[in-house]
Amino acid sequence: MATVSDQTTSMCTHCDRAIPSANIDLHYAHCSRNLERCKICCDMVPKTLAEEHYLNTHAPVACSLCSETMERDILDIHIDENCPRRMVTCEFCEFPLPAIDLVEHQEVCGNRTELCHLCNKYVRLRERYNHEDSCNRIQENSSRPSRYVRPVERDEGPRRRPQNDFPRKRVFFTIAITGIAVILGSIFFQRKTDLSNVQ
Repeated sequence: MATVSDQTTSMCTHCDRAIPSANIDLHYAHCSRNLERCKICCDMVPKTLAEEHYLNTHAPVACSLCSETMERDILDIHIDENCPRRMVTCEFCEFPLPAIDLVEHQEVCGNRTELCHLCNKYVRLRERYNHEDSCNRIQENSSRPSRYVRPVERDEGPRRRPQNDFPRKRVFFTIAITGIAVILGSIFFQRKTDLSNVQ
């Protein structure tokens, strides 16, 4: 028995709480009749709400994107980081698509080429950053101009791409892809409707 503020207490063997000794018998009768310990989180839960507690707190839940079932406490991490159907963005064209399709998309998208504004060569998008680093180093290390200078460079100097050109191209590319998808979808839907009308 323990003493808390001049009152002796006893431990309830059902809920493991310190109860004033004068009330322990009444508390134990009420506690054992109305409460039960959750087998998962060890909280004391009213017996009438035990199933609801389990369903709302511990029952496995399905991901709204991929329908995979998992524990409730890891659902947010799954949706944000691991779900194969979560939306991610292509590093080359900034097009949003499901994560499961990203590798295949970037394989194609990264093989597209763009003109390097430093050396006027076409470079694959996946190699663009390494190329620009090496191209910048070559530009910095060259102390004198090369013997052959293209006529355009002689007259105008090296051509530089406007800084806003990349986002504008990406927007146009995204609009074009979306337009093609809408057209293909409407053609497919129209054929499906025509076939169902024939039958």
